[in-house]
Amino acid sequence: MEPDEGEDRTPLLKEPQPDTVPACCSARYNLALLACFGFFLVYALRVNLSVALVDMVEPNTSSAKNVTSNVCPEHSSTINVPRNTTGEKYSWDAETQGWILGSFFYGYIITQIPGGYLASRIGGKLLLGFGIFGTSVFTLLTPLAANLGVGYLIAVRALEGLGEGVTFPAMHSMWSSWAPPLERSKLLSISYAGAQLGTVVSLPLSGLICYYMNWVYVFYIFGALGVLWWFFWMLLVSDTPETHRSISHAEREYILSSLKDQLSTQKSVPWRPMLGSLPLWAIVVAHFSYNWTFYTLLTLLPTYMKEILRFDAQENGFLSALPYFGCWLCIILSGQIADYLREKQNFSTVCVRKCFTLIGMIGPALFLVAAGFIGCNYALAVAFVTISTTLGGFCTSGYSINHLDIAPSYAGILLGITNSFATIPGMVGPVIAKSLTHNNTVEEWQMVFYIAASINLFGAIFFALFASGEVQDWAVSGYHLHRN
Repeated sequence: MEPDEGEDRTPLLKEPQPDTVPACCSARYNLALLACFGFFLVYALRVNLSVALVDMVEPNTSSAKNVTSNVCPEHSSTINVPRNTTGEKYSWDAETQGWILGSFFYGYIITQIPGGYLASRIGGKLLLGFGIFGTSVFTLLTPLAANLGVGYLIAVRALEGLGEGVTFPAMHSMWSSWAPPLERSKLLSISYAGAQLGTVVSLPLSGLICYYMNWVYVFYIFGALGVLWWFFWMLLVSDTPETHRSISHAEREYILSSLKDQLSTQKSVPWRPMLGSLPLWAIVVAHFSYNWTFYTLLTLLPTYMKEILRFDAQENGFLSALPYFGCWLCIILSGQIADYLREKQNFSTVCVRKCFTLIGMIGPALFLVAAGFIGCNYALAVAFVTISTTLGGFCTSGYSINHLDIAPSYAGILLGITNSFATIPGMVGPVIAKSLTHNNTVEEWQMVFYIAASINLFGAIFFALFASGEVQDWAVSGYHLHRN
């Protein structure tokens, strides 16, 4: 690494640091925890359909049933009779199911860039709060939409996507005012780890609700929790340290002084130099690549567990959640390690971001390919998919928060841009995977894993070549004066 590339423009690394304010009970860590619960719900509301769908579809609809019976032996030791069979069943074929699972992302992609722009104008608090509130309300309407017809269900899922589309850009925008540079990895990893935790809890819990109650309650329970969270968010959170009611004077000064040379006072957004920035496109490529694997597994893992490995609905929920529990742990730990390396070991920001991204993308690619080669070995299949998803957690302290390194003032907009591209895999990934696995053979699923691993590998290499850890010239106030 050349010195000029590795050098960090983060002022805290060069100047005497203000006394660090303790993390315990601080306003910034309270924000991280409340955001963690928010993203817990964001992902719980997003993935619950993946499990419920297994119960919503008539068993004989899928051609897979006849084919899979001789691929792997039935794994469950008990006869698989659901405790509750009162839920409505629908005759949706595999392709229709793919469109239902993908429809969420058609709404999600639309509000990414507008979400980042609006957050920079009106603040992230209202945007994130009402985004999750709206998604929760539409989740409560999901059973009604399913009864009215598949078109209504697809529409409601797309509307949920519209609501959730603003959440990540809004949160990034808030952190640009709240996160001291040397605490970024810690604070953002805590808040975004909620997403994995939501997956961990909602997959098995949705399975249990379907098993013992009825699939409609999956949507009623999580939707109600989202509305409840919204009340706490609106009551306890502020957009900036200056407007927070109960923040200590010391903490406010600590945050503001650490960010003083990093934020732009310009009202206009430097769109042209922003869109011509290679470090931004490095994040775009990495984000797209990582999400291809992530969304393919997120939406189709329950199906893979049921149709290929033949776990029953109850086991399916727990085993589908295991990879995301590993990822959640990895996100929390890697956030602490990343900031330790930057602060105590004087690693440059760009070095940490590149290393963590390489581990978080090449590792999953290798284990995902391996998962397709172990046939009906249940233990190894679950272990490999779990290791693959766990290692992906390193990316949260890699490309995932690199927006704040290169342009803190425009972090919400940058995330809107990268997440727009990164949403495309959520739209086309499940549809392509479903179309490749019509017969649900092990060979077909190997092809799904190959594609995901290849895309991951390309993204990792591209990011390693072109990423940056410095605040870009166009992202600070002086740039505009220079140009004029």
